[in-house]
Amino acid sequence: MNGFEVISPGILTLIQDKGRFGFMSKGITPSGAIDEFAYLWANYLLGNNLDLNVLEIAFSGLTLKANKNTSISVTGADLSFSINNKIYKPWQTFKIKDGDILKFSKNIIGQRAYLSVKNGFLILKEFGSTSTTLKEGLGGIEGRALKKGDVLPFIDSLSLPIKRLKSIYQPDYNQALKLRVVLGYQHENFSKEEKIKFFSKEFRVSKEANRMGIKLEGESIQADIDGIISEGICFGAIQVPKDGRPIILLKDRQTIGGYPKIGSVLSVDCFKLSQAKAGTTVTFQEISIEEALLETKSFYKQFKI
Repeated sequence: MNGFEVISPGILTLIQDKGRFGFMSKGITPSGAIDEFAYLWANYLLGNNLDLNVLEIAFSGLTLKANKNTSISVTGADLSFSINNKIYKPWQTFKIKDGDILKFSKNIIGQRAYLSVKNGFLILKEFGSTSTTLKEGLGGIEGRALKKGDVLPFIDSLSLPIKRLKSIYQPDYNQALKLRVVLGYQHENFSKEEKIKFFSKEFRVSKEANRMGIKLEGESIQADIDGIISEGICFGAIQVPKDGRPIILLKDRQTIGGYPKIGSVLSVDCFKLSQAKAGTTVTFQEISIEEALLETKSFYKQFKI
């Protein structure tokens, strides 16, 4: 079956969708697109169902050859995307013809780009999702990143009108980040002084960052306990290990953990964090659970979800 042939897989290119849910009790992480804002817009611009799979392209290096006609969208990071060597900006749709060569050749702004194809890629689901989870070998193509020679099948489609997301709505991935945090019940294990430090000091994104989580550099934050009985971990949870360097857990996080958690980053802010390069400045702002629910509801309302 024809579709996109992988000429070069890039540094890390994964098939992702909204994620798989209801299996954490079995030790299976939800996974899914790590920048849900860019993921949802990739499908929305094409008129796709918003839970369809896409390619999540980390850093650069992916080259594809089209073997049939279709329409695609590219959102997220600017990875110097080109069609037949002509460079285009992301956050829009494109008409693709049989024989076209698509490249993501250079990391300019952000960390991950998303490529959606009209009606999605024809990939079998595992546990209700096509999302690739590398550590569990699930989803995508054989539970792994793309490799040279892979074929990504799709149904050919008629040309669609070109659509773009206005620049005023596009995120700026070079900005310092203020991450909104809902305190968790374990915040009582952090003294008033440690919490003041956490919410007043600047941190930086370290090089220890991947789809599982992002470790921060900065002044040490200490709990008055070394650990807890292992328990379930949510998206955005802020673990504080013994070294005092906070870890914000993301889509491929472990399902349980035993480090104390000061709180959780608002999910919509985690999407921005996933695009931050090493050295990006991070500060935290406390919000209530009521504020968090309103912000989350407002975020999904733009997609009519």
